[in-house]
Amino acid sequence: MTSSSALKVSGGGTASEAGSSGGSVRSGDSGGSGRGRSLPRTLLTALAPLAWGSTYVVTTELLPAGHPLLASVLRALPAGLLTLALTRTLPRGSWWGKAAVLGLLHIGLFFPLLFIAAERLPGGVAATLAAAQPLLVALLAVVVLRERLSGWRLAWGLVGVAGVGLVVIGPAAAFDLVGVLAGLGCAGAMALGLTLTRRWGRPPEVGPTAFAGWQLTAGGLFLVPLTLAFEGTALPPIDLPAVLGYLWLGVIGGIVAYALWFRGATTLPVTSVAVLVLLSPLVAAVLGAVVLGQTLGLVQLAGFALALAAIVAGALPEPSRGPAPGPPLLKRRRG
Repeated sequence: MTSSSALKVSGGGTASEAGSSGGSVRSGDSGGSGRGRSLPRTLLTALAPLAWGSTYVVTTELLPAGHPLLASVLRALPAGLLTLALTRTLPRGSWWGKAAVLGLLHIGLFFPLLFIAAERLPGGVAATLAAAQPLLVALLAVVVLRERLSGWRLAWGLVGVAGVGLVVIGPAAAFDLVGVLAGLGCAGAMALGLTLTRRWGRPPEVGPTAFAGWQLTAGGLFLVPLTLAFEGTALPPIDLPAVLGYLWLGVIGGIVAYALWFRGATTLPVTSVAVLVLLSPLVAAVLGAVVLGQTLGLVQLAGFALALAAIVAGALPEPSRGPAPGPPLLKRRRG
């Protein structure tokens, strides 16, 4: 494919991409100075799930009811096309396929499965299933990234799921098999997408905003026929609050959040990034209390403490067992 006057084509699609964009060359996180630089990156990456935590309140309070797939398309596709127009960057070679796969996992599959889980399960149960993502990433990292299975990450992942469950699951929670499978599929799609993002990295000349635009566009295009098939062509009434809601989800929850997320996903340890998703249900619970007047009791506050502890512990480097003792130094004899 040749480059046009409107868009430049980027990305090589060779085996060296993971090393140049997703590995140690780009990450710069090795050693003490790298650990110091990873904290600002982690904080910036955490802004993405913080923004995603507002999705429930924005959807229920501002958007037309009964059109979740339309909301997904309007959140992803216009934001992706706008990003392509601004960055003027298209994939090249194998990155066409990789961008399509990542967009399908992060957007095209994630959104429908999330809505199915939310419709068939209480919101707290759906959020708890989605919170299993750090556990799945810890397991996928062994298979996809050839990393050592970390008991530390698994343990704190379980603590995080328990904490989120205490925050959002009520006493009347019910379980539906289809909803549970959709919730687990939602977590699995995001976990696999994150792990593949870490493995493939991104082309060295492509910024995180353009990288996010590729996936938002691919995922949005996948959602268009699903929306037409299940919700039809009739548009619901869209007033000014709905426009503001769509703009918030598309710009802040779409372009900005995914650019920050993919920047962290290609430069930070994948398990440290995965645990940050626990922030989303916590933010949703706080907004529910502040905006919707929902109450948080002692159980919910205890869950907050557990989830926050899991986030901090999961984002920090795993404690080292210390180097093995070396052989004693031998003094050199003179004479």
